[in-house]
Amino acid sequence: MKRTFWFGLGVAAGVALTRKAAKSARQVTPAGLASNVGEAIRELAQAVGSFGADVRAGMSEREQELQEQVTRDTGISLRHQEVRSRAGKHAASARPDQRAVSRRAPRADA
Repeated sequence: MKRTFWFGLGVAAGVALTRKAAKSARQVTPAGLASNVGEAIRELAQAVGSFGADVRAGMSEREQELQEQVTRDTGISLRHQEVRSRAGKHAASARPDQRAVSRRAPRADA
């Protein structure tokens, strides 16, 4: 019984080591290295995306806090003024484009 146990243990250890060696050898090949680099880049991209989402969420929370503080301190709601200023900017930016189009000279080949 002892010999069978040790024989089985040796076979299991041999199979485990062979698989580990094959995996390590595969990682050293160009395809294995490319796979490792690809996985690392994917992980980095996910980390950067997650960081960006966290930053945007934090910025939004802080902006909300600041707007509430300004509204409390001054009684002026910034959201209403922000909507007006955005509408004014878009309306003002559309006018010069229309003038520039109308000032163009007619094409000679027309």
